[in-house]
Amino acid sequence: MKKLFKWLAILVAGVVVLIIIAGIGIYVMSNSHFNKKYDIMPETVEIPSDSASVVEGRRLFVTRGCVDCHGENGEGSIFIDNPAPGTVVGVNLTQGEGGLPENYSATDYVRALRHGVGSDGRGLVIMPSHEYTHYNDIDIGRLVAYMQAMEPIDNELPQTSVGPIFRMLVVTGAAPILPVEIIDHNAEKPEIIPPAPTKEYGKYLSVGCIGCHGDDLSGGPVPGLPPDYPPGANLTPHQSTGIGSWTKDDFFKAMREGKRPDGSEINPFMPWPAMSKMTDTELEALWVYLLTVPEKEFGNR
Repeated sequence: MKKLFKWLAILVAGVVVLIIIAGIGIYVMSNSHFNKKYDIMPETVEIPSDSASVVEGRRLFVTRGCVDCHGENGEGSIFIDNPAPGTVVGVNLTQGEGGLPENYSATDYVRALRHGVGSDGRGLVIMPSHEYTHYNDIDIGRLVAYMQAMEPIDNELPQTSVGPIFRMLVVTGAAPILPVEIIDHNAEKPEIIPPAPTKEYGKYLSVGCIGCHGDDLSGGPVPGLPPDYPPGANLTPHQSTGIGSWTKDDFFKAMREGKRPDGSEINPFMPWPAMSKMTDTELEALWVYLLTVPEKEFGNR
């Protein structure tokens, strides 16, 4: 019996040592990802200065998901605070205390939006630039015009610090923790698709959905988020687990009022209050496009 306990102790000690070695390895390798610097000069985007463009930029800031991480008025927020993934901060985008410096340029904004790279050359953590890189010059220009016009808000926040889960995900490439690593930085600029209730315009808008609903929009747990976070819903026209039985009115009600066809409320983790600011044309285009995607069972992402 003593020999058995001795061998068990040796086995446990060996496993602990292996875990420690693996942990150190992941830490070192992930640091090489987080500390890597990128020399990227984005193509020039014309930034409008008229008040109508700034107003539209504000609407885009809301409907394209910027408020989810950076706050209603760009003041920033801590949107993930969990020891496993880490503390992830949407920075204060204004020029108040704790915000962006006065010399933060339009080029810096475009580099962050389209390439996921900060002004220090490092990749931005969880910044969904792999989605924003598909937005055309008109939308990017209006977004930047609004952000440049933001009122200063004093809000000093901690720096983002990544935990073991995010470190493991960035090493394995299992989730876009550093979108800079998956963006085609030499891609042609996105074409400008006229706003209309068409499948093409709906597809253009749907790039803002893939972060939570997956590339094929069938939903499921969102990679990298704690397990208690709600999964993304199935947006494909699957009859039982998707929106195949919905009508256009059902879709509009879900996006405008946060209610499913059965009257149940949609978890506000799905930012329907922000999506409610989308125009009728945008919502109809999304609806038209979603009806054309291949139907899949929930959770295939």
